[in-house]
Amino acid sequence: MKFLEDKILSDGKVYPGNILKVDSFLNHQIDVGILAAIGEAFYEQYKNRNITKILTIEASGIAIACAVANHFEVPVVFAKKSKSLNLGDDVYVSRVSSYTYGKEYDATVARDYLSSDDHVLIVDDFIAIGNAMKGLIEICDQAGAKVEGIGICIEKGFQNGGDDLRQMGYDVTSLAIIDEMDNGRIVFRNQE
Repeated sequence: MKFLEDKILSDGKVYPGNILKVDSFLNHQIDVGILAAIGEAFYEQYKNRNITKILTIEASGIAIACAVANHFEVPVVFAKKSKSLNLGDDVYVSRVSSYTYGKEYDATVARDYLSSDDHVLIVDDFIAIGNAMKGLIEICDQAGAKVEGIGICIEKGFQNGGDDLRQMGYDVTSLAIIDEMDNGRIVFRNQE
């Protein structure tokens, strides 16, 4: 989507190691106008899929999920990265390896909030190698929930996460796909 690509070009920063910082508008400080446009874009893509839950992983995906859920008028469920005492033991769990942080964690969702009756749209801010999304898919599988689609704000197209999910048969919508990043330069994939 052109609005997100333009915002990335104007406010994003490229750092060594293929790191794109968009924390000034997407995942630390949030531009609510961009967030609203993201919510509407994912709604338009998946509005005919009988979505009953929006699923994400803490923390950066929560604001995006809320913007999307507002359009669908359904709840947001977010997988917790650390098990809290008040979560209990009746949970779905998937072991996820974080590309960004270089460590593993258990993504956890209480069984009360996801079931075989649910039609799920999974959303997140980034996808690189796709481990977080695969973990959320595994949680949906454990619940018997149907994954109707995966909405990603920014896909690092030079890594394999989005393509892997597409090859697995999932409907992945990435609003901006970056094919190259180097020396501060960003090249987007033509999605038309």
